[in-house]
Amino acid sequence: MMNSFNAFMEKHIVPFATKLNEQRHIAAIRDAFMYTFPITMAASLVILINNLIFSKQGFIAQILFLPKFFPHLEEAQKLLTSVTNGTMNILSIFIAYLVARNLAKYFKADDMLVGMTGIAVFMIMYTPSIMKGGVTYLPTTYLGAQGLFVAMLCGGLVGEFLPRLTKIKKLQIKMPEMVPPAVARSFNGLIPIVFVIMVASILNYLIQLVAPGGINDVIYKSIQTPLTHIGVNLYGVIIIAIVQNLLWLVGIHGPNTLNALRSMIFTEADMSNQTYINLHGVVGVPHRVTWGILNDVFANMGGSGMTLGLIIAIFLVSRRKDYRAIAKLAFVPGLFNINEPLMFGLPIVLNPIMAIPFVLTPVVNILVGYFVTVVFNWIPSPAIGMTWTTPGPLMPFLGTGGNLLGLVIGFVCLAISVAMYFPFVLAANKMAVPDDDEDKDEKIEKGAEDEDINGTVEA
Repeated sequence: MMNSFNAFMEKHIVPFATKLNEQRHIAAIRDAFMYTFPITMAASLVILINNLIFSKQGFIAQILFLPKFFPHLEEAQKLLTSVTNGTMNILSIFIAYLVARNLAKYFKADDMLVGMTGIAVFMIMYTPSIMKGGVTYLPTTYLGAQGLFVAMLCGGLVGEFLPRLTKIKKLQIKMPEMVPPAVARSFNGLIPIVFVIMVASILNYLIQLVAPGGINDVIYKSIQTPLTHIGVNLYGVIIIAIVQNLLWLVGIHGPNTLNALRSMIFTEADMSNQTYINLHGVVGVPHRVTWGILNDVFANMGGSGMTLGLIIAIFLVSRRKDYRAIAKLAFVPGLFNINEPLMFGLPIVLNPIMAIPFVLTPVVNILVGYFVTVVFNWIPSPAIGMTWTTPGPLMPFLGTGGNLLGLVIGFVCLAISVAMYFPFVLAANKMAVPDDDEDKDEKIEKGAEDEDINGTVEA
């Protein structure tokens, strides 16, 4: 059975994934996320310290009884809170720049200039500013991970068309030879840049006539609106889990995007459970099927997609040095359900090999949680509220108030996730390892030269 599946993967999935990864737009986005890896890794470690140690509800703070010894422990969080403002919270700006820049390299154009124009177009298309008390405020909602889709779109379009326009001789402004090269280069692309930002501004104006919140708001509402009628039931939890992880795969921060929707659907049930637990204990809670019970407890180990299982699978069978290096760095954050280093470093975003287990693994574990708590009643529903950085396998144990079978089931869910990622990690071994920067640049230049020779661009 496993041999047949591996053969199918090698024959159909691996060639498709390899070809897709070589497509210039996918490659530009993939490499952009890889370049942001040091930033996302650093931010993840800071978030880990702030939530595990300096929060009164933090896992390490709780087991070491730190709040008793340090009554003002949470004040220390202020020391590191601003780190996210310069990292995760402006991730979309990085991506808009890097995607445009990578495509410019492919076309052998001025990558710095094209990258900066990518940022300019992203901000032109950004959510409108708000005027309050004579002061203009720019919402930061879509500067971070929630704006990634629009950032990739803006960077991709600028990177595709601006290099072509800069090569049109009639649009170039020739400067005298004594003018410094940097200045001459800037003037060379001036007219194409003016054209690109004008088109972006006109497009943004037209979009705001229909949707005053801009393109980010259009995408956000078009995702949320169809899901608003999902109820507190197993199907609702599964549908939200699938949609959330599909959004992640295309670069939209699924958990953040659907957070308000999940709160609207499940908060009342969760609060009712907490009230019951305070009076009667964990056995017999009135709402046994909620997002917090089934997904967060059984299907979120390592973060969205049960990626702690992916990290372990990489340690066990991956032969790719890049995968193993990233997995080593991502293990500690992943143990506490922070998986941005893996999402953007591997990356999982736009990764056709990992897409299937990333979406299906949480669904399988949600079903496991449903059967052990509702169908067979093997353990009480783990409805005791826990901080999101609690290590995944411990969730069923702590959420049930210390049920030992819950601890076993937690590790069973983790083992299931490892098994589901296992064949896909093996399939990834068959794919070519991304080249280092120098080799990559040589390939980019060669691709552009081939394009000039053939007169066509392979899409």
